[in-house]
Amino acid sequence: MDCEGILRRYFDGAQFAMVLTHGRAVASFAVAIAERLGLPDDETCFIEQAALLHDIGICEVRATEIGLFGEHPYIMHGVIGRRILETEGLPRHALVCERHIGVGVTVDDILSQELPLPLRDMTPQHISEKVICFADLFYSKKPGRLEERKSMDKVRKGLSRFGHAKLQIFEKWGECFLGGAEW
Repeated sequence: MDCEGILRRYFDGAQFAMVLTHGRAVASFAVAIAERLGLPDDETCFIEQAALLHDIGICEVRATEIGLFGEHPYIMHGVIGRRILETEGLPRHALVCERHIGVGVTVDDILSQELPLPLRDMTPQHISEKVICFADLFYSKKPGRLEERKSMDKVRKGLSRFGHAKLQIFEKWGECFLGGAEW
């Protein structure tokens, strides 16, 4: 599959470079986790592709600090990405887009935070979705930091503002995916 070609249909210039560099960093870490877990080659291949495409929905959001000037709030990039990849004929990849935000977005999150999202569970359900979601937490889209992997403590600090339950999910994934050791 030509993931770069798909991204080029939605991005150009600096935005393309950002989404591709970020996607490659996430994909590299996610593939390393998949290999560590001994996932089958076809699943590892899917993880690499989906990680490269997971942020395609940012093409329609507004985040001026990272050079995005779309019309939708950033929180919507997952559902936008799902729509885009479903249109591209990639329904499984599309679900990764929708389910990769933080450690997942629940209906309760949407209601309690009054998020502009459809009322449905958007938490990762399958190991591949969880691996990509986890790997994504370690990489920023901030200029100059695209390939810089955050420490576990820095990720914990960022997630802490969303509550203890989100931290518990992250800790469980860390134990499972990294064996308790930081890479």
